[in-house]
Amino acid sequence: MRIELTKGQRDDRIAIHRGDGSRAETTFPHKGPVPHDAVHWFVERELGLEQGFWGMVAGGRHPEEIADIAKAAGHASAKRAEVPVAAIVQLLQAERLVEVFEADLWSGGQGVAADLIALGETACGTSHVPLPDALDEDAVARIRAGLGAFAAEWIAAPQGHAAVLEWE
Repeated sequence: MRIELTKGQRDDRIAIHRGDGSRAETTFPHKGPVPHDAVHWFVERELGLEQGFWGMVAGGRHPEEIADIAKAAGHASAKRAEVPVAAIVQLLQAERLVEVFEADLWSGGQGVAADLIALGETACGTSHVPLPDALDEDAVARIRAGLGAFAAEWIAAPQGHAAVLEWE
């Protein structure tokens, strides 16, 4: 699946081209230095979260449906979370860890990896899901490196820049 993230003035745009020929598009407001859904890509790809946000989109869901899926399963927010159904465990793991890596990126990404993992475990616990086994110090380093390179390019890019990511 090809994912195109286009930098806008106020909102950014996602264009999705799935392997079966189907497409989806949406816009999203700026939130932090890089698109939130790009952070999902780095986290989910590295940790093998096949049923996270991008896995669900690859499976035919529209990006705007994903929040409704979590809400219908009792996860409108971490504050009101219940023990989730198995179908959304990876989605919740991804969302909690994306929040952790966004905060890490915003603060310079130089903290101790073990502390970031501990924060991830706490964040996942708020949604009643386990920390993915694949999140170790090496995975943290790879996610940080990928995000750091993406962020440097994205931040320096002009409005209209399109970053392309591939989901397999």
